[in-house]
Amino acid sequence: MAKKTSPAPQTEPSPEKLKNKIKTKKIDINIDINQFFSKGLIYIILAILFLPFLFSLFGKQPNNAISLSTLVSDIKTGEVARVEVSGPEVTAYYKDATEKKSRKESSQNLTDVLSQSGVTLSDTDVTIRDLSVSEIAWDVFLNVGPILLMLIFFFFIFRQARGQQDGIMGIGRSKAKVFLKGKQSTKFADVGGMVEAKRELEEIVDFLKNPAKYKKVGARTPKGVLLVGPSGTGKTLLARAVAGEANVQFLSIAGSEFMEMLVGVGASRVRDLFGTAKKLSPAIIFIDEIDAIGRVRGQGSFGGHDEREQTLNQILVEMDGFTKNDNVIVMAATNRGDMLDPALVRPGRFDRRVEVSLPDLDERKFILKIHARNKPFVENISWDMVARRTIGFSGADIENMMNEAAIGAARENREIITMADIDEASLKVKLGPSKKRLHDDLERKMTAYHEAGHAVVAHVSAFADPVHQISILSRGRALGFTLTPPEKDKVQTTKSELLDTLKVLLGGRAAETLVFNEMTAGASSDIDRATRISRAMVEDFGMSSLGPINLSPQYETSGYARAMYEPSKVSEKVMEKIDAEISTFITVAQKEAVTIITKYRKQLDSVAQKLIEVETIDADDFIKLMGMPKAKPKL
Repeated sequence: MAKKTSPAPQTEPSPEKLKNKIKTKKIDINIDINQFFSKGLIYIILAILFLPFLFSLFGKQPNNAISLSTLVSDIKTGEVARVEVSGPEVTAYYKDATEKKSRKESSQNLTDVLSQSGVTLSDTDVTIRDLSVSEIAWDVFLNVGPILLMLIFFFFIFRQARGQQDGIMGIGRSKAKVFLKGKQSTKFADVGGMVEAKRELEEIVDFLKNPAKYKKVGARTPKGVLLVGPSGTGKTLLARAVAGEANVQFLSIAGSEFMEMLVGVGASRVRDLFGTAKKLSPAIIFIDEIDAIGRVRGQGSFGGHDEREQTLNQILVEMDGFTKNDNVIVMAATNRGDMLDPALVRPGRFDRRVEVSLPDLDERKFILKIHARNKPFVENISWDMVARRTIGFSGADIENMMNEAAIGAARENREIITMADIDEASLKVKLGPSKKRLHDDLERKMTAYHEAGHAVVAHVSAFADPVHQISILSRGRALGFTLTPPEKDKVQTTKSELLDTLKVLLGGRAAETLVFNEMTAGASSDIDRATRISRAMVEDFGMSSLGPINLSPQYETSGYARAMYEPSKVSEKVMEKIDAEISTFITVAQKEAVTIITKYRKQLDSVAQKLIEVETIDADDFIKLMGMPKAKPKL
């Protein structure tokens, strides 16, 4: 027999355990008072106005309700013992202990009705009951309330209409965003590189912090600072850093925000902007993309009223007009400094022109470290190598690359970012995402030989940049690519480097012709770049037999003449010579590329075959396939 066991005694849980088991749910109710009074109250008023209608429509009549004529008839027959009148309501108490209700008009007297109907009042007990305060208030509300609610409703309607009218009348007010003193957290330490630009702007900060020091020696505060540079180099970030360092009011606006369809709005907004800045002085006004309103006047004007020119004229007056403008510095940013009006960029308005260029090697390292914060990386990442591979990247490109690397790691459910993620992200930023296009064997082979031709010519050309990576994976519009980034940042380019660049660009077409005795349309971008380089060598750089002459279209030196007149052109005879020189550069580069491909045919076949097998070859594997080091120029 199995032994019976008594159940274990159940202990009551402690209050702490009960507290942990009980889940509380917190509900936060946030009500916007302004929105409630502007919209919610109107809906409530409408609902109250329609309540009586709804009650009358859907309300049910009581079962004991009778008409007044029926009540009078019952009183005549002696069925009613007592009648009680309360306002328009009449309650009849019958002798059989039943109770029925009826209604009369408010202005009607029940005793008069009974007398006119021939009823003797002595036969029936009629009691008149006074209305209570609440009933009187309710009657007053029913009569006066709807009128008051309608008045309140129209009050809010008129108030809203007045607000819209004020918005129309305030269209000339500035749309600048005002950042109060101390609200800017960006500092110069957060801006990577740009040592020269930051040095220029540090003086502006010192002007705002210590104006008395400069007034003692007769110096005045610079009225304007123009930041010029390619897109993504950090011009807006520099302006925010100036505001953070100077600890002054900062007003930010885009150039396009001045423009409106109505005439005179732009000039009105400029006046309002500078008036606000003077009240908040010392202050900084930052106008982003100033080329939207600061282009050369007279350009593209066909008569009539040019709103953009009137806006620009007002800016010119505010910056250096009859009225002094102290303790207000105007900063502006543009990537089209050549398009600005000469009157705008002259000293006295924009006293300083700060060039913000692409970051060099050391600056890219600094920017990489800034954007690597709060991101987990493997320990063996060489930031020096990453900086060398990102030559030509702006600060925005580097930030985008680091973000894409993090996205790539998260997509594969990894918590650590590797060097492969960074390489893939750099290619994605530079060339676009990779695409798995369906190629047949012949197309893959032709693409492999095309890219191998670029790589082989670059490897044996002394003045060409070294090969970093070769791939036949499609990116963007390209079926394949050969990356040849420079080993270091270049300040200038020599003729020998340009000639070798032409050979590398035409190496793909040379390989197609030699191996397949065929030409593909995939070389169109290479031919376009080669033609542009050759034309620049002839027309701009003076590297042809025509001599050091600028043969490109030339404008007059005056900015106004540049806007109003066509550029000077060369004669047809000189144009024929230019075309002949361009053709000579292209033909010579093509012949030299064919010669190289013929000489190194064995290495070409090895690289192409490897590409067909693995699709992508790195620099180390490529050097092993070539069996020789990269050719270097002889000094």
